[in-house]
Amino acid sequence: MAESWATLGVDLHLEPTGAGGLRRGLTDALRDAVRTGRLAAGTRLPSSRSLAADLGIARNTVAEAYADLVAEGWLTARQGSGTRVAELAAAPPAGRGAGPRHPAPGRPTYSLLPGAPDLAAFPRTEWLKAARRALTTAPYHALGYGDPRGRPELRTALAGYLARVRGVRADPETMLITSGFTHALRIVGTVLAARGVRTVAVESYGLDAYRGLLQQSGLATPALPHDELGTDTRVPGDAGAVLLTPAHQFPMGTPLHPERRAAVIDWARRTAAVILEDDYDGEFRYDRQPVGALQGLDPDRVVYFGTASKSLAPGLRLGWMVLPPDLAEEAASAKGRIDTVGALEQLTLAEFITSGAYDRHVRSSRLRYRRRRDALAASVAARAPEVTVTGIAAGLHALLRLPTGMEQSVVQGAAWQGLALHGLSLYLHPRAVAEPLDALVVGYATPPDSAWAAALDALCRVLP
Repeated sequence: MAESWATLGVDLHLEPTGAGGLRRGLTDALRDAVRTGRLAAGTRLPSSRSLAADLGIARNTVAEAYADLVAEGWLTARQGSGTRVAELAAAPPAGRGAGPRHPAPGRPTYSLLPGAPDLAAFPRTEWLKAARRALTTAPYHALGYGDPRGRPELRTALAGYLARVRGVRADPETMLITSGFTHALRIVGTVLAARGVRTVAVESYGLDAYRGLLQQSGLATPALPHDELGTDTRVPGDAGAVLLTPAHQFPMGTPLHPERRAAVIDWARRTAAVILEDDYDGEFRYDRQPVGALQGLDPDRVVYFGTASKSLAPGLRLGWMVLPPDLAEEAASAKGRIDTVGALEQLTLAEFITSGAYDRHVRSSRLRYRRRRDALAASVAARAPEVTVTGIAAGLHALLRLPTGMEQSVVQGAAWQGLALHGLSLYLHPRAVAEPLDALVVGYATPPDSAWAAALDALCRVLP
């Protein structure tokens, strides 16, 4: 039986063969309409409810077909803008057959890369409200160059929030607003080098970009071993600082053991050294009690780093540091020579926090990411029992431990499936002393809701 989609003036001929066949038929018909140009790029499709009523089928069937095509890259879905034909989903050149679409190089169909939240879930409406209120009440001089430490409204709002939520002992006078963690680390690297520090110990597993920033300041970056208790905090004797992610180690996903937290604080006090604490996705926890910031144990020895990159969006370019009093002035001076941060974004975030909108957004995000984490763990257990999922009590990523020797083949297979995926070896310090560990670092927060199920299915297909 054929059905006509009158809403768009396009005939979509379906041959239902049961619920599964109807979904496949609708998906194929939509894909063909886009491929052949009958649905032009940018065309807004009817809502799933409207199309289901037109076709006389279940709304879930339409929603699932839309989700499949969003995941494949034929459609885009954005909150407030509906579902549209993707700009890149163009018809094939004349004379060529309409074969299966393959993802363009560098543009995978799905992404499970770590380090990013679901950008489609950014709270646009609440952010706009906060921006209007902030701009309406801002004094005119707020739009000038201002204090290199950042707007006092944001520093004050953050000091209260961090004390309440992360146990940070923050004074607005010793805080610094930055354009993200990279900017902050560059500032601190400059200050440490100027003070005569020559070595900053780092974790065996982490981002090479951060090691590179420290090295650009002339600092050596030896690796600290990692085991079941987290990073080994027996810091080399020549180190004047150490960079840690104690709340949720990236990428291993484990918190720093309490004994090692105490040990590294003792080391810093004994040697007059500095601990650089990257509070990586510390606000997202699921199956454990909150792990307070290390800074709360000794504000005079710890530089605390935080950003809005995981809780809101990296594109906001908003981060912050809480500094020991003896470092604050030097860091502000160094920041004034390196970069600045937009005043309007700072004022908006301050209003977003003080209004309670930030708390509400984090709570709702935590629930959504927990459901994704649960789905990931359940799917892997059912479809790939030889793979172990770890590091999921908190954060936005999971570590999937693979059978020995499988990491590279799985990552390569994922690329053929159009799935962007990182292996653990990508994050290993080149001079670390570590046993080979085959694993995947899966960022389950990254896909939009419409693409999550398909991305998870693609992942399970490539697992051993």
